[in-house]
Amino acid sequence: MGKIYTALGLMSGTSMDGVDASIINSDGNREYSIKLNKYFEYGDELRQKLINIRSKIFMANHLEAYSNEIKDLEREITLFHANAVNEILIASKIEVDLLGFHGQTIFHDSKKKITKQLGDGKLLSQLTKKMVVYDFRQNDLKNGGQGAPLAPIFHNAMANKFLKKELNESYAVNILNIGGISNITQTVKWDEPSIPHHAIKACDIAPGNCLIDEWVRKNSKNKYDN
Repeated sequence: MGKIYTALGLMSGTSMDGVDASIINSDGNREYSIKLNKYFEYGDELRQKLINIRSKIFMANHLEAYSNEIKDLEREITLFHANAVNEILIASKIEVDLLGFHGQTIFHDSKKKITKQLGDGKLLSQLTKKMVVYDFRQNDLKNGGQGAPLAPIFHNAMANKFLKKELNESYAVNILNIGGISNITQTVKWDEPSIPHHAIKACDIAPGNCLIDEWVRKNSKNKYDN
């Protein structure tokens, strides 16, 4: 077991309804425990701004065309996350080693290796006085992934800690995650020396709850949190 870190992760999905925040203790491998979960809902005005900007961007060159609007909205999103972080740290009194900052995705094309998440990691670090790890999607694309590196690592740790205790450990475990986009992870044994860590296989497979989210948004006044 490696060093145990305390991390505060921040995530907002395709439904653009708000931010899920979690504090966990983990060695990034097999061991983890959840310390806190909290949800922060976007206000109606901010959520509508996000929906509007996403509806304008269908190709990579649209990112440049709407760059000023994107820049302003990115600052607003970062301030929202900073307020959430500071509220959690003050209320919980949990000392965290780092923040994991996903940001809000407004465009993603894994085939062209282009992705855009609203969120300024450097500004968030300044506002919270914490080390911030961010730009997960872009770094994963550069290394041959589809831009979602965190879920497979978590799925593999979960499988090794819990699921494989009930199974013959020679089996791979396949985990289906139905978020906005559905993805699947095939896990491996971390403690098997002959299997390299990068042998975990994961990919997007189909639309998920984003279809329900869009239908609800267009046909009712309700919000759908996928």
